[in-house]
Amino acid sequence: MSQGPRSGLAAVSAALLAMSRHLEVRDVLKTIVASARDLLDAEYAALGVPDDHGGFAQFVVDGVSDARWKAIGPLPRQHGILAAMLHEARPERLADVREDPRFEGWPAAHPDMSDFLGLPIRDGDEVIGALFLANKNCPKPDGGCGFTEEDEELLAILAQHAAIALTNARLHERSRELTIAEERSRLAHELHDAVAQKLFSLRLTAQAAASLVDRDPSRAKGELQQVAALAAEAADELRAAVVELRPAALDEDGLQATLRTQIQVLDRAHTARVTFAGRNLRALPAAQEEAVLRVAQEALHNALRHSGAPHVDVTLERRGAGAVLRITDDGSGFDPRAVRRAGRHLGLVSMRDRTDGVGGTLTVESAPGKGTTVEMEVPGG
Repeated sequence: MSQGPRSGLAAVSAALLAMSRHLEVRDVLKTIVASARDLLDAEYAALGVPDDHGGFAQFVVDGVSDARWKAIGPLPRQHGILAAMLHEARPERLADVREDPRFEGWPAAHPDMSDFLGLPIRDGDEVIGALFLANKNCPKPDGGCGFTEEDEELLAILAQHAAIALTNARLHERSRELTIAEERSRLAHELHDAVAQKLFSLRLTAQAAASLVDRDPSRAKGELQQVAALAAEAADELRAAVVELRPAALDEDGLQATLRTQIQVLDRAHTARVTFAGRNLRALPAAQEEAVLRVAQEALHNALRHSGAPHVDVTLERRGAGAVLRITDDGSGFDPRAVRRAGRHLGLVSMRDRTDGVGGTLTVESAPGKGTTVEMEVPGG
């Protein structure tokens, strides 16, 4: 065997090992793209996962800066070469993609591309993605360089294993979603059994008190005292049920991995780009981790539902023995003073209560047209 094939085999092996280390879908996609680009020595690589509406549910690139990707604009549609690969499910190897009759151009900020290699990723008969490479890094005198048949064979091997890795990651996420659904169902039963009876008794006692107010004020006072006692018991039962509902993933994976997984799900579910970065974080006490997770969920809900932000960035990093959570969006923003005057809270009261409950601090910076930043700092153990 020549040195070239051995090098190719080693590179494929390294790529497969890298893919097998990840269970989150976006991590798998990024690893596939980076591995393909490195394996075939291309300037650009991309992987698109199609949706059911003529576009892409996810589109991951490698070799394009964040600034340029932002300038390119929305995710591409399934047309031209991309559509041919997805609908006809066959490889496409072109000396110059711009000269193909199916080429329909690209946005102004899009990098210029010439030689092109694309391959569908298949799970049985279903096309679950498409892998694209452009601009092989080699001298191109008179257009004499580009992707080879051997490149296509290597990429086909990678695509076969990419299908397995991507399917496994999807099954893993589906399992997580089922776990969450089971936990919600369990909570519903807990709340019903533990609280519903107390609330029913409270209602009957309050009705009795109301009927006695005029004809027997002394007995009415006793019934109202019973109402207060039942309400306190119901609140205690509810609090116990909620406290028990520590997300299962926190115990299994820790705060950073749990938050990363949830943000990846939000990124797929919303048009906004939602990103997460975790740095040098160590485990926190259980109460702190749950408070951070709940505040992150509330802040993300606000950003994705109300701000109209195209980008939401979440960071979680170590600070001393504790941690700092930061959620930043570039949406419409708001005037916090006007929100308070109008009696609206946007979940701020809940976030402050959770933060205060673990001895932390919460700051919210926003202004109309300036986006919003929510920062939560919690101490360690």
